[in-house]
Amino acid sequence: MKTKYSYILAFSFAIACSSPEEKTSRVDTLPYYQEASFTPQWISPDSVYLKSYHRIPPFELINQNGEKFTEENLDGKIYVADFFFTTCPGICPKMTSNMALLQDEFLNDPEILLLSHSVTPKIDDVEVLKSYAEVKGINSDKWHLLTGDRETIYNLGRKSYFVEEDQGLEKDIDEFLHTENFVLIDKSRHIRGIYNGLNKTAVAQLIADIKTLKKETL
Repeated sequence: MKTKYSYILAFSFAIACSSPEEKTSRVDTLPYYQEASFTPQWISPDSVYLKSYHRIPPFELINQNGEKFTEENLDGKIYVADFFFTTCPGICPKMTSNMALLQDEFLNDPEILLLSHSVTPKIDDVEVLKSYAEVKGINSDKWHLLTGDRETIYNLGRKSYFVEEDQGLEKDIDEFLHTENFVLIDKSRHIRGIYNGLNKTAVAQLIADIKTLKKETL
């Protein structure tokens, strides 16, 4: 595992005695993150410092129902974001299966949303995403599959969510974006956690951290 995730391993070892299905959050309050090293910073949710802290910026994409989807759809929501493509034969099917665990866990919780951004938007148009959602049992009220402008999606992944592991390396827009990471975002669009979307133990930790985040007063 790469250096930027070493602290996540340390947290995981500290809670190793808990069962994956019944994890508690590793801390009482989740940290904030604002750059690609994912160095945690503990800040009070009502701190004035957060007014200038990194947030996911405004965007406009389209979901599997052909509806415009923007940051306004996320008002008052905690959400988990990932990046995938429907024709991926490798990591994406497992990521989708693990995202489905989140869907099942929070299906009846209107505060929680899931976003999966296609990194091949020219292939993954609305019709393709709609079919994929039907096959995978995706609830369109809970889990949005997003397509649209490729540059918008790639900039979100690399410059806003920091999902790739290559720290400090500038990548051209033509370089393919491929990552297994899930990113947890709070109601103010601040990054509050990053998780290996291939690992069920990490996903169980994500579920616990979402529950911790829900307790914050924002």
